[in-house]
This record gives sequence, C-alpha cells and structure tokens, in this order.
Amino acid sequence: MEHRCLVSREVVADSIELVGRGYMFDAIVALVGCDKTIPGAALGLIRLNVPSLILYGGSIAPGRYNGRDVTIQDVFEAVGAVAAGRMTEAELLEIENVACPGAGACGGQYTANTMATALEFIGLSPLGSSSVPATDPRKEALSEQCGKLVMDLLKQNIRPSDILTPKAFENAIASVAATGGSTNAVLHFLAMAREAGVPLKIDDFDIISSRTPLLADLKPGGKYVAVDVDKAGGVPLIAKRLLEGRFIDPTQMTSSGRTLGDEAMKAVETPGQEVIRPLTNPLKPTGGLVILRGNLAPEGCVVKVAGHERIYHRGPARVFDREEDAMAAVTGREIKSGDVVVIRYEGPRGGPGMREMLGVTAALVGVGLGETVALLTDGRFSGATRGLMAGHVAPEAARGGPIAAVREGDMVVFDIKNRHLDVELSDRILKERLSQWKEPKPHYTSGVFAKYMALVSSASEGAITRPIP
Repeated sequence: MEHRCLVSREVVADSIELVGRGYMFDAIVALVGCDKTIPGAALGLIRLNVPSLILYGGSIAPGRYNGRDVTIQDVFEAVGAVAAGRMTEAELLEIENVACPGAGACGGQYTANTMATALEFIGLSPLGSSSVPATDPRKEALSEQCGKLVMDLLKQNIRPSDILTPKAFENAIASVAATGGSTNAVLHFLAMAREAGVPLKIDDFDIISSRTPLLADLKPGGKYVAVDVDKAGGVPLIAKRLLEGRFIDPTQMTSSGRTLGDEAMKAVETPGQEVIRPLTNPLKPTGGLVILRGNLAPEGCVVKVAGHERIYHRGPARVFDREEDAMAAVTGREIKSGDVVVIRYEGPRGGPGMREMLGVTAALVGVGLGETVALLTDGRFSGATRGLMAGHVAPEAARGGPIAAVREGDMVVFDIKNRHLDVELSDRILKERLSQWKEPKPHYTSGVFAKYMALVSSASEGAITRPIP
C-alpha cells in the first residue's frame, strides 16, 4: 500500500533534465511506459526545451475471464468481493493470473493511457503513436518514424515552448474529458503548465469538460480498453471527432511539425466500431472532470463523473488518517451504506507523495458499496477508480487544511450540480477546531521523502517541487 509514486514523477523529471544537460543533447526522444514516467518526461523536456518528442511504450492487452475482458481494476475489485464473501479466493487467484497477460501499461483509460492520449493532443507525442499496443509488431516501424521526426524537429528548431501554448493545454484537457480519463491528468497538466509558464488554473478543467462530450466508451466507467481504441481507429479518430465538433483548436503545432488539424484529418475509422461514439450519440453531453469547492476544499478538489454516479450525497464522515486504516475498515465491513469515507494526511506533503486510493475505492465496489458510499481524500485516485470520489482536496490536512478539522460523524455534502463539497459546520466551529490543530510528526526526516515534503506545492498547483523562496 506504499504507492507514494508521485515522488517518482519528480525523480523522472529531474533525471531527464540532468542527463539532458550533462550530455548537452541537441534533441531527445523520451521513451515512457507507465503513469508517472509520462508527465515526468514531459516536465523534463519542458525544462530542457530542446527539439524533442515522447514515445509511449503502449498498452497491455486485456486478460480474459469467464468470456469477458479484465484488467488490473478487476483484480482490485475482486479483493473487496472476497472480503464481502461474494467471491472465493480461488476465483480471485484465477482473475489475478489472467488480468495482465503480457507487457504494457494498464489497459483501461487509466492514468497511463489518459496521459499518453493527451500528450498526442498537446503535441508532444506524434498523433496515432500511443494507441499502438505494447506488443504490436507495428511498434518497430513507429519507433523508426519517431527517430526521423525528431531530426525534422531539430532541422526546423521546433521546441516544447513552441508547442505548449494555452490552446494546446485546452486541447489536451478536452481529450481527457472526451475519453473519461483519469483525474491524475489535472495534477499533471497543472504541473506541466507551471513549468511551461502557461497560466492554467484548476477551474479550467471544469470549464473545458463541461463543453466537451464524452465519446469514448472506456474502462473504468465504460466497456472497452485501449487495444479496442486502436482497432476502432486510434487516438486520431478521437481527435477527428473533436475537431468536427469544434471542441479542439486545429491550428496547434504537434511533434510532426504539422498542425493537430492536419494530423487528425488522416484518421481512418473502422466500419461498425462502437468504442468511439459519433458526435450525434455521445455517452454523455459533457465530460467527466468536475472541480468542487466549499468549506472542505477552498482551493478545490477533483471528481470524475464519467458514468451514472450520483450528483448529490449527504452522509456521516468516517475519518481515517491513513489509507491502511480505511482499507481495514472497508474489508472488515465497518463502512455502511450512506457513509462518507474521509482519508486524510495522504496529500503531496502528508503522504508524502500523494498516495493513490485504488485499493480502498476498488474494495468499496467489491463489497457492494460503490453506489451508496462517497469518499474524499487529500490523496489521489488511480485512473481505475470509479464511484463518487473527490480527490486532491486542497489545502491538504498536513498543511492544516479544513479536511484536518473533520470529525467522526460530521455530516458531509457532495453537491455536484452546484460544484460544492462542504461539511455541515459553522465557520466559527471550523476555525475553532483548526486553531487547536497541531502538525503531525513527519513520516521522514531525511532522504528523498524529506526533501520532497519540504519542497512540494499544493495539489491545486500540480504538486510540483520548487525552491523555497
């Protein structure tokens, strides 16, 4: 349950920056594989600002269990099902054994595929490169093509600073909304924007998502996986759909040296495919990213509403100061229908490294509470998380944010329609409780985690590390 892997995003970025500066590379192709390596590489290349592109290793193929496709998400949900007595340990083992049949990043529109898709839209990866699966023989030709492309970028002197405009970020966010992508994209694009000097705000995600239709029927909220996107026509088809609906700016430059519009028009749709919906029949008229504010999240928090989640929930807080305690309560059947699970001190500084709550959220689904329990945390979610879940609550508990003042039994209200997340306490009581708050002892006082805790910013700023002024 450690999973403090947001720290690794900074380590990847710093390492690429150091190697790039040490070798004085004229141009770079960065190879990326999974969740944190993708934004980590982007951050490193933004800092270096030499002609460069990012090539994604590709998605894993889905496993097969009882005639249906399964992914890592099914394994986590099965753990909860075993705890609830709804599945045997032998069945769990069978799902475990088939869920990951080979090489590649997790197969749904989880964080890796969300970020790989979005980097095509933002222009740092060639359009059509990320949807080719990890073990597909086409990967070899694609890699050779990227080698040629980076030399073209060098000749034309096209750098990340030429590509990463405010409109390019809007295109990338639209791709996340249209594919029901991971909430981690909010964190990563805020970080990239800070490094690139682009004035992106957390509320921009809500604005763009509200005007973008959900077109791709992908896990965790939908039916299909990344390999199915490839068979349907790939990321270029998603771009073409959004271009035809005028949901993206076609004039933005990409790593091919051509515009996103020019690249998208080359898309070829597989007849009869059902993965990427037509504009006339979206899964939902708006995308999945919602930003809530309120007395629990003055700096905002992120909710993914990709399926048919409730838009209102009011319930008593069940408060946990670390992920493990919440997991024990879920598997021990201590959480009841209607509860609001609060997991705090797991933010960028408190975790440290903003731990992912996939174990807890999947276990809630597994024990049958996915539709009746809400959860909020100053930590993150996996891209595989589903249900009414608010993450990145800021300021975090470790900085004395209001989430630190919540007590067992306080009534918490999720109001998606009005974009509010509140605890039913007066301002006076909240202030009184926070005045008595004492910062907990840090988990680490030396080494990389201690350095990270000292330097990391709020989730509302992308949890980037920056020098102390």
